[in-house]
Amino acid sequence: MPWFAVDKSYVFEAPNGKVSLLDLFQGRRQLIVYRSFFEPGVFGWPDHACRGCSLGADQVSHLSHLNARDTTLVYASRAPQPDIARLKARMGWQMPWVTITDSFDKDFGVDEWHGHIVFFRDGDRVFRTYFINNRADEAMGTVWSYLDITPLGRQEVWEDSPAGYPQTPPYKWWNWHDNYDAEAAPHPKWVEVSDAGEAAFRNRDAARK
Repeated sequence: MPWFAVDKSYVFEAPNGKVSLLDLFQGRRQLIVYRSFFEPGVFGWPDHACRGCSLGADQVSHLSHLNARDTTLVYASRAPQPDIARLKARMGWQMPWVTITDSFDKDFGVDEWHGHIVFFRDGDRVFRTYFINNRADEAMGTVWSYLDITPLGRQEVWEDSPAGYPQTPPYKWWNWHDNYDAEAAPHPKWVEVSDAGEAAFRNRDAARK
């Protein structure tokens, strides 16, 4: 989709106070905001969020893998923060979740229906780069489904990406979700294991020809 600059200032309520759209990136280059319906007037309130949005939330994988690719996922609703905290605790959800306080949802076409909005940060400049809703939302939840809708993609060398985009060999960057901070570079043993796996696939495919 065409990129467009987001010049308007938006304010959200987070657990520790007011934050901007830029703050939602948490210092990363890419941001995915899912507009979830949890607020007065929505079926399920105040005990539950929308059933469809809740099913989607149950599918969200561990976010450390997404964060390792310079990407942040945030949920946004109009419910107050105490209600969001209560719901997350009840349902076991871990994703960051902010309260919309202004016209953000209307401006990005998610005031009446759910959707994923993708943003890219270039310094302090923010661009809207992609948007999906309706049936496309049903496929979301894995690290791959999220990365595939971002400008930088999976950031692996097999992708046909423009010059200057970050790219690393596939598999090598994978890690245990509690080990990304401790291990900045791929472990030599994991490189060996993943290389052996790739070689086995290549040999199998060659034998079939």
